[in-house]
Amino acid sequence: MQELEQAYTSILQAIGEDPDREGLAKTPERAARAFQFLTQGYRQSVDEIVGGALFTSSSDEMVIVKNIEMYSMCEHHLLPFIGKCHVAYVPNGKVLGLSKVARLVDVFARRLQIQEHLTEQIANCILQTTDAKGVGVIIEAQHMCMMMRGVEKQNSVMATSCMLGAMRTRSSTRAEFLSLLR
Repeated sequence: MQELEQAYTSILQAIGEDPDREGLAKTPERAARAFQFLTQGYRQSVDEIVGGALFTSSSDEMVIVKNIEMYSMCEHHLLPFIGKCHVAYVPNGKVLGLSKVARLVDVFARRLQIQEHLTEQIANCILQTTDAKGVGVIIEAQHMCMMMRGVEKQNSVMATSCMLGAMRTRSSTRAEFLSLLR
């Protein structure tokens, strides 16, 4: 934490601010704690998150968790991207506890990366954790690096997808996932 605090103090000084003025006196400490929280995915493990929440099941019908709120930070500008993640999988003898799907999204979202990698990481994790017949992940997000700077386009939304197993090879399975999102 001390290293992060010092870095934020240096940033404030580099932009011409006085880190000792009243409004900024505790900002390096607060910013360091916030950054630790926003990147907590580096300090979490999938095994700990899943715990004992992988259950035997005879269900082979698609499981979908949609509109999972997601907050991440782009590795290029260290600015947030915010959106929703939709996760689907076709069970293969095991189902994952509902809240664990959302928690797994958070593990990967709370790391620095680009949205394309985030989508793949979540899909691969669900596939490896559940041994599902197929997995689909779609993320729709707004990127502050496009909204607050650069081209400044306020209504742009980036969509990424990753389809694995039956979601990739069977068009009917993929179509079912996509139709259920509407």
